[in-house]
Amino acid sequence: MPFIYHEDDGDMDDLAGRQVSLIGYGHLGRPMALNLRDSGVAVVVGTRGEDSREQARADGFEATTIEDAVRRGQIIFMLLPDEVMPPFYLEQVSPYLQRDDMLVFGSAYNIAFGFIEAPAFVDVGLLAPRLTGAAVRERYASGAGYCSFVSIGQDASGQAWRRLLGLARAAGALRGGAIEVSFEQETELDLFAQQVVMPIMQHVIQKAAQLLISRGYPPEAVLTELYLSGEFAHYLQQAEQVGLLPALKQTSLTSQYGTFSRLDRFNDLKLERLMEVTLDEIHNGRFAQEWVKEAADGYRRLNHLAKSQEDLELFELEQQALDLLGRSDEFSG
Repeated sequence: MPFIYHEDDGDMDDLAGRQVSLIGYGHLGRPMALNLRDSGVAVVVGTRGEDSREQARADGFEATTIEDAVRRGQIIFMLLPDEVMPPFYLEQVSPYLQRDDMLVFGSAYNIAFGFIEAPAFVDVGLLAPRLTGAAVRERYASGAGYCSFVSIGQDASGQAWRRLLGLARAAGALRGGAIEVSFEQETELDLFAQQVVMPIMQHVIQKAAQLLISRGYPPEAVLTELYLSGEFAHYLQQAEQVGLLPALKQTSLTSQYGTFSRLDRFNDLKLERLMEVTLDEIHNGRFAQEWVKEAADGYRRLNHLAKSQEDLELFELEQQALDLLGRSDEFSG
C-alpha cells in the first residue's frame, strides 16, 4: 500500500537556509506562493513575462526573471504549464542549477514522458495538489487542507524527502494527506480522470438534459435538478469525507433503491473497453505526443472543439437559467 504523509511528517526547519524560487505565477503558482508566504517561507517568484511579474509584485512578492530566480534559489518549484515548460527549463533553468539544488514539480507530466531530464546532481521531487489552484488557496486559508500526491524521483543529497515534506507542510499539502506515488502514476491518474471521468460526466449530463427538455420539462427546472442546485456537488463533497457508499446511504430510501436497482442498466462493456483504450493511449505516450503537436499548432483543434461546445443550444439555455437564478456574475473565471 502507498504511504500517506500527514502534517506531523513535515518539518519546515528542513527548509532553513534554502531559498525557495517559485517558477510561474499562474493558476497554481500564485496560490502556492501565497500559501508558502503565509507559512513564513520567503519566496522569490520567477515569471515568463512582465504582466505576471507585475501581478506578483502587486501581491507583495519579489519577482524577477526565471534565470535570476533559479540562480538565487536552492529549491526550484516548477509551476509553469506542462506544455510550455520544456523549452523554458532547457534554456532558463537547467544552465543555472547547482549541486545540492532541488527541483520540485507541481505535475509529473514532463518528467514521466521524458520531456525534461534533470541532471544527476540535483534532487527531484513532486508536490502535486489534487485540486484546482483556487481551491488550494481556499482550503489553506480555511485550515481545511487538501489532498496531494508526493514523490521523489531522484535523491542526490540524501535529504530529498525531508526537504519535500517541509515544503509540502508549508504549502498546506499535508493537512488532507499526501499520498506517495511514482511520477508515472501521478501523470497517468491525472490524465485518466481528465480523459475518461470528465468526458463521461459531461456527456451524461448533456444527454440527460437534452432528453428531458425534448420531453417538455422546463429547461430551468431540468438544469437545476441535474446540477445547478448543487445537490450532486454536495453528494460528492460528502463522498470526499466518508466515501461513495456512505454518502449515498445518507440520501432518501427512494434514491438509494433507484440507484442500486438501475446500476446494471449502465454496465456497458463498450464503455469499459473505451476506458482501457484511453488508459493505454496515456500509458504508451501517444496522448503526450498528440498534445505536443496540438500545442505546436497553436491549439487549433482545442479551440475548434471548445467552440463547437459553446455553440450548443443547451449552453444558451444554461445561461438563461443562471441569469434567472441570479448567478451569472458570481464567477468571473
